[in-house]
Amino acid sequence: MNHLNKPLLRNINVQQTVYEGEPVFLLQDSLRLTEAVILLPQVLGPLAMLCDGNHTLSQMKAILEAQYGLRLPEHIIENLVQQFDQALLLDSPTFYQAKDAALADYRRADFRPAALAGPSYPADPDALRGLLQNYLDDVNGVAPAPAASRGIISPHIDYPRGGPTYAGVWASAEEAVRQAELVIIFGTDHNGGPGTLTLTRQNYASPLGVMPTDANLVDRLAEVLGPEAAFAEELHHRGEHSIELALVWLQHLRGGEPCAMLPVLTGSFHHFMTGAAQIEDEQEFKAFINVLRDEMKQRRTVVVAAGDLAHLGPAFDGPPLDSPAQSQMKIDDEALMEKLCRGDAFDFYKFMQAGQYRRNVCGLAPFYFTLSILNQSQGCTITYDRCPADENDTSFVSVCGIVLE
Repeated sequence: MNHLNKPLLRNINVQQTVYEGEPVFLLQDSLRLTEAVILLPQVLGPLAMLCDGNHTLSQMKAILEAQYGLRLPEHIIENLVQQFDQALLLDSPTFYQAKDAALADYRRADFRPAALAGPSYPADPDALRGLLQNYLDDVNGVAPAPAASRGIISPHIDYPRGGPTYAGVWASAEEAVRQAELVIIFGTDHNGGPGTLTLTRQNYASPLGVMPTDANLVDRLAEVLGPEAAFAEELHHRGEHSIELALVWLQHLRGGEPCAMLPVLTGSFHHFMTGAAQIEDEQEFKAFINVLRDEMKQRRTVVVAAGDLAHLGPAFDGPPLDSPAQSQMKIDDEALMEKLCRGDAFDFYKFMQAGQYRRNVCGLAPFYFTLSILNQSQGCTITYDRCPADENDTSFVSVCGIVLE
């Protein structure tokens, strides 16, 4: 069991909280393959940091004592590492067995079930329709975009905060959405690896029905991406919310009428932003984009980028936003939205690389691929908002709705 002697922590969810008066880290498997959580006292944070695959348990014991003044018997460290493994926090056979079983279950199902129905929005179809219609009624009067519009930039924030922004842009694009024969949705993969494009053949469902994924198109795209890369993180589709929250609006505006769909999760662009890799060298991206451009010539297509804008403030490990900082946030967002409306993918990319990426724009990758496929589009900002992200109104997530022609 070498993986327990030199433990390697996976990319997991970490939250700071207080339990019985003691500050702790809440550690949980990001894929939610298990409901198990570890409440690790914050004083033991260095132990988790040393689970990097390079240190044995005895080495960890020595480092904790020498560098952090933590005197832990080796059997205590071993017990904690075993708990990490059981909670699927380690890169280990335990995790991969659970992942393989979950992936098999996901692929056997008739469709990808709605992950957020109930906790985040009504699971009852009539109640959900009523909720969405209320948002639409409140933005009555939004100018309709041309029926020939080809792209939508939509939020993926929760409905209670982002409802009016969703409603405005989807109402504007209603005719284009109704006439679409194919809808491509790019969603942020919040657990995705660097530069990943993750496909699935599964249909997507919500309380409003099932949208069929175009499996033939998926297979053609997998061929150019490489099947192993295209499906390596397929299980992320199971719990990722970005595509689902746009899908519900798509279904509502179409009155429940299904159409062919292509759901694509996009991973982080951080390595491109920092110069660790060059996006121009990604030949698979170019081939992927060309396949979709050709597809758009064959049938009426709408491309949706499900992504939010900036994430600023203490909730995102930044300084609190006072009134001047909030004003600056809006100014920066307006510059970003102007770039999106110009429709030039590479110009947008260079703009983000010049420093905007530091504002934690989690829709960066969906925006880039949408603009690339549309190829020199022109857009109009329909809605914009800054949503509170903490109880003190010092953290905010900005969102927008843009229709692209």
